Amino acid sequence: MIASLSGVVASVQLDRAVLEVGGVGYLVHATPATLAALRVGEAARLATSLVVREDSFTLYGFADDDERAVFETVQTVSGVGPRLALAMLAVHTPDGLRRAVAGADIAALVRVPGIGNKGAQRIALELGDKLGPPTGSDAPEARSTASAAARPDDRRDQVVEALVGLGWNLKAADDAVSTVLAEAGVDVVEAPDVAGALRAALRVLGGPRS
Repeated sequence: MIASLSGVVASVQLDRAVLEVGGVGYLVHATPATLAALRVGEAARLATSLVVREDSFTLYGFADDDERAVFETVQTVSGVGPRLALAMLAVHTPDGLRRAVAGADIAALVRVPGIGNKGAQRIALELGDKLGPPTGSDAPEARSTASAAARPDDRRDQVVEALVGLGWNLKAADDAVSTVLAEAGVDVVEAPDVAGALRAALRVLGGPRS
């Protein structure tokens, strides 16, 4: 199994990136939040999970080992494959999924495209306590930085562009980001907060379009 990749980002697309490691380019599928943190030409490390099928070998990439562990665990539920597992992590953080499953929060689970009420109930039932308790890793996503307005590095356009790439129109994407910023009490999206802002905007919009 390829557990992680460290190399230079060769390209970033809407749902995948190419990481060059030792002269070999590895195509890695990832969530919008993970991809938003990558920069072409810069070094990066991704935790990875290799999914082997009869006719394909597909790499999925994650910001950290915890995301990878959740990705692999949710696939133990009948009917949940890698694409749906990745969609779950596109809408919810690992701790967000832990809380949704532990509390049988069906409304939170059905925000994920491809999951209906029955599927959400099955996921909550079959996962049980397999994901473990929340670890507190949501903290950066909920962060409201008092000095944000004083910092010139605003990545709002980057978040809007990612939402447009996922199929939302410009106005809807911009309005969603405005809502996220208003709820957080800040005026800009700082570089460390791009992933969290994107996830929050996706929740406002109801998840990425398929």
